[in-house]
Amino acid sequence: MRIISGKYRRRRFDVPSSFSARPTTDFAKENIFNVLNNLVDPEGLVALDLFAGTGSISFELLSRGCKQVVAVEKNNRHADFIKKVAAQLKDENLKLLRGDVFKYLQSVPPGSFDLIFADPPYALLELAKIPEIILERGLLKEGGILIMEHPREYDFSALPYFSQHRVYGSVNFSLFIKEEERTDA
Repeated sequence: MRIISGKYRRRRFDVPSSFSARPTTDFAKENIFNVLNNLVDPEGLVALDLFAGTGSISFELLSRGCKQVVAVEKNNRHADFIKKVAAQLKDENLKLLRGDVFKYLQSVPPGSFDLIFADPPYALLELAKIPEIILERGLLKEGGILIMEHPREYDFSALPYFSQHRVYGSVNFSLFIKEEERTDA
């Protein structure tokens, strides 16, 4: 696992070969972060990394200046790896939660996050419900961004706040931007 940019740039961490996680490829990660950088400055943001896996996205967000990153990971071995890397980086802005993403999403107050990144296992039966739950529960702050990584057979363009679909190799991302409410005088 490699951190691409920011204060931890070029740091590498060996992911155990026994891991079942499918980390976002460096090519896809670099490209989606280029898109993200054109939409928002991550400095000072509060972010959520769902299905954190190796923590690659969490650490990229921290490296780029997020104030806090909440990483949710159910697999204990993966969570232990994330905890170990956070300790090596001496970064205390990562809040690691071991548990079920769907239970967590039901417990979060609305408007909690500036940025949410979801990279569920592609075989997850409930994959299509993830953006719906996040958007219906109002978990994004005004102007907040949801990035959903998914297989190509999913189309989220009919959902509220859908902004764009990006493809990098075999990796697909759907982006949602919660537009700030206008107040007409």
